[in-house]
Amino acid sequence: MRVSYLFVLVSLIFMSEAHSQSKRIRAYGIELGVLPPGPLNAITDVPGVKVGHTTLILGDSVRTGVTAIVPHPGNLFREKVPAAIYIGNGFGKLAGYSQVEELGTVETPIVLTNTLSVSAAMEGLIRYTLDQPGNETVGSVNALVGETNDGRLNDIRGSHVTPEHVLEAIHKAAPGPVAEGNVGAGTGTVAFGYKGGIGTSSRRVPAKAGGYTVGVLVQANFGGILTLNGINLARALDKVPDSYREDTDGSCMIVVLTDAPLDARNLKRLAKRCMLGLARTGGIASNGSGDYVVAVSTAPENRVAHTPDSMLLKTLTLHNDYMSPLFLAAAEATEEAIWNALFAASTMEGNGGARVEALPVETVLKWVRE
Repeated sequence: MRVSYLFVLVSLIFMSEAHSQSKRIRAYGIELGVLPPGPLNAITDVPGVKVGHTTLILGDSVRTGVTAIVPHPGNLFREKVPAAIYIGNGFGKLAGYSQVEELGTVETPIVLTNTLSVSAAMEGLIRYTLDQPGNETVGSVNALVGETNDGRLNDIRGSHVTPEHVLEAIHKAAPGPVAEGNVGAGTGTVAFGYKGGIGTSSRRVPAKAGGYTVGVLVQANFGGILTLNGINLARALDKVPDSYREDTDGSCMIVVLTDAPLDARNLKRLAKRCMLGLARTGGIASNGSGDYVVAVSTAPENRVAHTPDSMLLKTLTLHNDYMSPLFLAAAEATEEAIWNALFAASTMEGNGGARVEALPVETVLKWVRE
């Protein structure tokens, strides 16, 4: 009994260190935008979407992890989904971009990790895909892996992420609430000089515009002039960057999913609007920032069979004239996802004694309310 109690206690301590401050930004009465969120206010409000994390907090130097986003519960290689990628600023190491750009589909889960673990993540995704029933003869896989550099808090040169950690994140992926803050690929990240992390949010467009859901997940690890609902918090918090060459660098990976039936062309248009949400928080897509947006439509009627039964691909595509509500949803959900990452993250110490403080939530609330 004492052993079991100790195990539970250690587990709870680990979870406490991995994340998080207790509330998301909306719980404090701060509403961003005008569209309503989904029931969970998360990317998993999009039907069929699952998210899983592997969090690595080891000793005094390892602060990293993996986050996996699974667009639908079937065999993604056999039933690919329409997709597009928009590059806000290309200082990054996004793997799998060219085939998505060329063919307009995604055929694996989307994995996020740290910069020097992209190859390990690719290996994990490839192994996962090859092991799926029905893929016994597959000889080529386009693994999609995004990254940000968590080297300020993490021993990034130690290459602590393994393919097994990637497989763990995929197998742990589930619908429902998504853990935020110091978890998964956001374990060691920094945003606007404060502890960053994973954040998510969603929006639902009005019924007359289709009633579709747009969900966003971010790996926030970037900088700029921190802004909330138009309030210059960077100045209020004395966090105006001293060096625009270094203090604003970093990266932000953004994944936006929707159940709206969109083709790759309109998914790229949707992805572009996520950068507007990043800008609303004060991000500037600096020279040294890798800001990428992966956009996916999960609409079942638009899945692309790996082995087609016809020469003609029959899909339903939302008309251009009905895209604007989705554009608004993407911008708003991105903005709130970034703020949820900041609100959820907690102070962390890491490699070489580095320490990054959490966002001073009470001070932020004071400025906003005044």
